[in-house]
Amino acid sequence: MGSLFRSEEMALCQLFLQSEAAYACVSELGELGLVQFRDLNPDVNAFQRKFVNEVRRCDEMERKLRYLEKEIKKDGIPMLDTGESPEAPQPREMIDLEATFEKLENELREVNQNAEALKRNFLELTELKHILRKTQVFFDEMADNQNEDEQAQLLGEEGVRASQPGQNLKLGFVAGVILRERLPAFERMLWRACRGNVFLRQAMIETPLEDPTNGDQVHKSVFIIFFQGDQLKTRVKKICEGFRATLYPCPEAPADRREMAMGVMTRIEDLNTVLGQTQDHRHRVLVAAAKNLKNWFVKVRKIKAIYHTLNLFNLDVTQKCLIAECWVPLLDFETIQLALRRGTERSGSSVPPILNRMQTFENPPTYNRTNKFTKAFQALIDAYGVASYREMNPAPYTIITFPFLFAVMFGDLGHGAIMALFGLWMIRKEKGLAAQKTDNEIWNIFFGGRYIIFLMGVFSMYTGLIYNDIFSKSLNIFGSHWHMSYNKSTVMENKFLQLSPKVDYEGAPYPFGMDPIWQVAGANKIIFHNAYKMKISIIFGVIHMIFGVVMSWHNHTYFRNRISLIYEFIPQLIFLLLLFFYMVLLMFIKWIKFAATNEKPYSEACAPSILITFIDMVLFNTPKPPPDHCETYMFFGQHFIQVLFVLVAVGCIPVMLLAKPLLIMQARKQANEEVQPIAGATSDAETGGVSNGGSHGGGGGHEEEEELSEIFIHQSIHTIEYVLGSVSHTASYLRLWALSLAHAQLAEVLWTMVLSIGLKQEGPVGGIVLTCVFAFWAILTVGILVLMEGLSAFLHTLRLHWVEFQSKFYKGQGYAFQPFSFDAIIENGAAAAEE
Repeated sequence: MGSLFRSEEMALCQLFLQSEAAYACVSELGELGLVQFRDLNPDVNAFQRKFVNEVRRCDEMERKLRYLEKEIKKDGIPMLDTGESPEAPQPREMIDLEATFEKLENELREVNQNAEALKRNFLELTELKHILRKTQVFFDEMADNQNEDEQAQLLGEEGVRASQPGQNLKLGFVAGVILRERLPAFERMLWRACRGNVFLRQAMIETPLEDPTNGDQVHKSVFIIFFQGDQLKTRVKKICEGFRATLYPCPEAPADRREMAMGVMTRIEDLNTVLGQTQDHRHRVLVAAAKNLKNWFVKVRKIKAIYHTLNLFNLDVTQKCLIAECWVPLLDFETIQLALRRGTERSGSSVPPILNRMQTFENPPTYNRTNKFTKAFQALIDAYGVASYREMNPAPYTIITFPFLFAVMFGDLGHGAIMALFGLWMIRKEKGLAAQKTDNEIWNIFFGGRYIIFLMGVFSMYTGLIYNDIFSKSLNIFGSHWHMSYNKSTVMENKFLQLSPKVDYEGAPYPFGMDPIWQVAGANKIIFHNAYKMKISIIFGVIHMIFGVVMSWHNHTYFRNRISLIYEFIPQLIFLLLLFFYMVLLMFIKWIKFAATNEKPYSEACAPSILITFIDMVLFNTPKPPPDHCETYMFFGQHFIQVLFVLVAVGCIPVMLLAKPLLIMQARKQANEEVQPIAGATSDAETGGVSNGGSHGGGGGHEEEEELSEIFIHQSIHTIEYVLGSVSHTASYLRLWALSLAHAQLAEVLWTMVLSIGLKQEGPVGGIVLTCVFAFWAILTVGILVLMEGLSAFLHTLRLHWVEFQSKFYKGQGYAFQPFSFDAIIENGAAAAEE
């Protein structure tokens, strides 16, 4: 099969590059993205490798670019992103880039420091301006209150005693600014530390001030403290320093304060001019850097990735040649060689690179080619486990089976249309939406699975037509094949009246899907839908599991595993066909032979229960006597065939359990008998080495490496899991019926209990009520039935594929192919480059 159904064939190659051409060649391979290099220096410390200095230089350039990016985002300047990826610069261009980044960083830091100093000066002048304004009010109040009682309140009792006639009392003061939230604690501390011998006045600054260090808006208050004596002055200043209050000089004379205020206003105006010019210069620098920042990031990350990759190489003895080992897809072998030639020509080297294929017994990485359509489906498979090398890839089949099984549970024409239109909108706008590169994880999941959402919606529309269900109502496209044989009064008076298929049905099958009359049926609507959906769930489930077993045949034939093909695949297929596929055949036989319009023994009353028939078949029970004029079995020889099928199916169990381990044990015994005469006097260790070495070429090396006891245990677990799993997995597909029934019932509840209320209103008020009710119904429909029910059906479908389907053939024990690709490195950022 092609690479669509299996992973690509991989080859381990050895690459020889001349030192001068190594950089250019690795650059070309990074643009190509088809080579996975191996680390040939696993024991060498990262700081002791050849190109560690170049990697450090790239780290330093990245740091400077991140600083520029942070400053650009802080100012809200848009960064130009053309979507183009420039080529990796030559090594000599690193010096120019370093000089450019160094100049930009130094210039920007100098501008920022100057701007911060100017803002700090501006803040100080602004605070001083408010102090001069507010303290003028305080001094005016103090001038009017010089009587003895006020002095006693200010200075306390000792102050009153000291204020005797003939003494001139002079108060000192300090003024400053403090954060408003610190003011209450500041006031309490002053009172306690100074024992009430100070007088504090404060006033709030109405406009918030900008903090020059972080740019935050802060609220502050002006205060002035009156005191007497140097001791209190020292104590007050220490308290101000502890609360980080800023003190400013404030003259006592009113004329001096007015003069200082005028000087402050003049300096503030000059500072505003200088600040504006500084901000304009900073903005011009950042705008110029924003035009090239994305390209600079790409160039630096490419350089860093190249040197990081070169650190994985080995140097030959002459120090003139680099040796690398890498995994490459065989189909791209020539493309890789052309890229190496281009790199050699770019570097001007005259020595061509050498790419040799190596023989190895290692398991190659798994590489499945994907495009924007198949990428999401492949991601669903890889989430379970990366496929083993060249194992059958379930992704191509999942493209059809996944949305189909989802639609069986989600079948509704209206809900499917909403989902399909949402997926189609994302597909049509995918270029613009992909360019936005949002960090919203939920949106990225939806956008990444846009093709899955679209297909799930389309398939749900199809199953909705089959169920004839659109928002819990039916489409009467072809009319109904049922007609009334009762008169109108009989129908109106009998609530649970039933129609007879013999009299009231035309007899011809409905052209497409279900007859719309079942949507308005009463008592037997759910019974009819249950019988139909339960049976198709089992039918789809058994076919899905059989297909999974058949996929294992492709694996066994490709890997030439004859023992597993004969003694695992064939018994598994026979066991599944003779028991569960036979049950599916009984359903079709029942549908074909028995009908309500037939006479006995093939009438509806004579139709046997498939479940009871299957239980009697497995337990070898004799069926119960049928009603009069009915037959015990559905066809001739049914009892003999059922007994034969059960015996053969049970006989397959010991074959699956014992055949493979016994054959391996016999093959090892024969191999040991053949080796002993040849080995002669060789030691047991040498004999073991010969047998192990020959095991790699036959494809059975893994089994020969295991102990016999481990093989028996592994085979026992595998057999028990398959036999019991066949029963549980078949029952697990009944979730298709259960979720389909729940979805239909929820849609009917929303229609009956929400939208129908608005439809019953009449007149102008009815229109307003209907609009409000419809909006509420639409929100519930999208939120519950489309999103929540859709997520539930998605998870159940995922489980059916991972457990019921893939467990039949898919091991998922490989490791992903991770090529050296500039696109992946740029997308994932610097962290991906380091990995």
